[in-house]
Amino acid sequence: MTEHGNKCYVPGCAGHVSTFHTLPTEKKCQQAWLMFIYNRIPEQFNHKLLICSDHFTADSFSNLGQYHAGFAQRLVLKKGAIPTIWQLQTLQSSTSQPLCTKDVGCQTDDPVVLSKGTQLSLTTLRPHLRSKGVQVTVPSQSVAVGTTTPTMPWPTMLPFTSTPVKDSRPAKRPRVELEEDQEMGDVSFAVTDPQDSTYDPAQSVTTETQSSQVSATSMPFHKDTKYIVFEKCLLSLFENCPICTRACNVHPRRRGTFIAIDQLCPHCDFFRQWRSQPVIGSTPVGNLQLSAAIYFSGASFLKMQKVFRAMYLKTHTYDAFRRHANTYLQPAIIHKWNEEQNLKLQYLTQHDSVILGGDMRADSPGHSAKYGSYTMMDLQTNNIVDIQLVQSNEVGGSYHMEKEGLRRSLNCLSESGVTLDCIVTDRHPQIQKFLKDRKIKHYYDVWHMAKGLSKKVEKISREKDCSLVKKWHKSIINHLYWSATSSASGPEKLAKWTSIINHIQDIHTHSDPAFPRCKHAQRLSKDRRKWFQPGSRALNRLQNVLINKRVLSDVEKLSPHYQTSTVESFHKVILHFAPKNVVFPFIGMLCRLYLAAMHFNENAVRPQLRTSKGKPVYKLLFPKAKKGGHTVKPVKTEPTFCYVTSLMDSVFEEAVCDPLPFLDAVQQIPVPPYLSAQHDRPSMEEAVAEHVSRFSQGGV
Repeated sequence: MTEHGNKCYVPGCAGHVSTFHTLPTEKKCQQAWLMFIYNRIPEQFNHKLLICSDHFTADSFSNLGQYHAGFAQRLVLKKGAIPTIWQLQTLQSSTSQPLCTKDVGCQTDDPVVLSKGTQLSLTTLRPHLRSKGVQVTVPSQSVAVGTTTPTMPWPTMLPFTSTPVKDSRPAKRPRVELEEDQEMGDVSFAVTDPQDSTYDPAQSVTTETQSSQVSATSMPFHKDTKYIVFEKCLLSLFENCPICTRACNVHPRRRGTFIAIDQLCPHCDFFRQWRSQPVIGSTPVGNLQLSAAIYFSGASFLKMQKVFRAMYLKTHTYDAFRRHANTYLQPAIIHKWNEEQNLKLQYLTQHDSVILGGDMRADSPGHSAKYGSYTMMDLQTNNIVDIQLVQSNEVGGSYHMEKEGLRRSLNCLSESGVTLDCIVTDRHPQIQKFLKDRKIKHYYDVWHMAKGLSKKVEKISREKDCSLVKKWHKSIINHLYWSATSSASGPEKLAKWTSIINHIQDIHTHSDPAFPRCKHAQRLSKDRRKWFQPGSRALNRLQNVLINKRVLSDVEKLSPHYQTSTVESFHKVILHFAPKNVVFPFIGMLCRLYLAAMHFNENAVRPQLRTSKGKPVYKLLFPKAKKGGHTVKPVKTEPTFCYVTSLMDSVFEEAVCDPLPFLDAVQQIPVPPYLSAQHDRPSMEEAVAEHVSRFSQGGV
């Protein structure tokens, strides 16, 4: 039987091989092994002791040839093989200094320590080594002498002491943040096989390798890999004392995702404290990083909490999550967005023809919205350049939020020195007048106008003697898009649009010189039933809708190049970070808008996905608006989340170290009062006394 990554029990063995062999079960062979190690057969001994392959002759192995040829990873001992090579004597004869020295005071051998990476090894006899797995500081004093253990200051790693000293007190537990405090109680474990009195505990000591030490100190702890560990599996690592291997008293304590375990041996007074994660100030890193991961990914803490409860996974409370958000997360988001926005505005100041698209998104339908977020997008790069959040009580009602959001965005761009060429929005009357007063070239989005006309045309098609309108519905909407995108001026758009009335009557020459003839090839039609007849009810009703005064005025201002469909796509992204069925505070809503903008800007120009043969990938959709019709949409590559990594670095490398500059940026944001602040708030007793259910009232 072989074991890997352990320590040879033969005194003085360097143990550089990778294959170890456990003590055999045959009594005769077992006694021979014990005589080789101890020069006697002790009454009590460790039944799991190991001997490396260097102490056996070549004929002791059954697969030595395969092992050297690379066909076997382990050396297999023959039955009854006995170690005969005393490696220590050979090594001592070839060196001028002895490898083992005696301490006059305690008459014991110096411990021989082998560097191997194990999670819970005896890291108590090497000075100032921190294990990446257990995060402990290890003393260098001898166990029998009874000296104290030096402690290590915080910034590099979690302060932690392991004190295998007699009559020593457990170290004082450092202060952690006041979340739920669950004492898990003392746990004692029994040991069936006590160690032999001649057993040298130092021979089983293992420490981190040099590469592990470097990685533990160089890698930021928030980027360290985490695992889900079961409680029984974790506590089993502390069952036995690493010095005397007898049962220990184990006392776990928890703070959210953080757990600290105190291990005290009542027999030899060995004490060790293990912690599952580092602590920044008074905050466990895992708690803060979990809050950051939930917030930055746009998830809901309450939903994640339900998931954790379903699998009995411990986490911190919602109050702790809100405290993390207010102190570190939201300030980091605002700081990160301000940096990115300044870069985008600086880029726009270097261009003269800046085309922006704007639109407002309300947090609820109708005129009952609390928040209105106005988005300003650079339509040439599809990047969000500014977001303004307006609360309805700031402007006297939700109807006025869009105009106020646009005004704030234009003021922000003007202060940064951005020169606008034009702006594309919907046909909101207040927006039209506002931009006209500020003498800004204004275009209308074609989709918004097409949607309004489509509803009216569909309504006409359901009227009596107007069934022919339904057949021309799609062609009329397509003609609107073509008129806007193929024209170079407003009069040309009007001429092309009004030609639809002649075209549906099978008349393809027009009186307007801007568009005298239809572009399609002349075709003779024998079926007159597909054309509108002059003076018919269907034609008159359609003409009143398509070429009335307001429609003609709006067609002239349709955008010939860029549309706001990308802005609508961004509004769909906001739903992930700020669902409409969840109420957020003002700063929380603003931060979630910023997160949505950072996610959208990072993934706005993703390329189309292609197969291994280079063929572009599409997917077939059946939108509800098409009523059974289908559409083909290109499939993009998977989105990236580099902004989350950047925010994590900002939190743990900047905000945690000095949160004041980040908090100052948050405090400079004007926060309007709650909507309920304008009303008188009764006491809870009065409200309960006045409450009467409508079902309990008597008849009139």
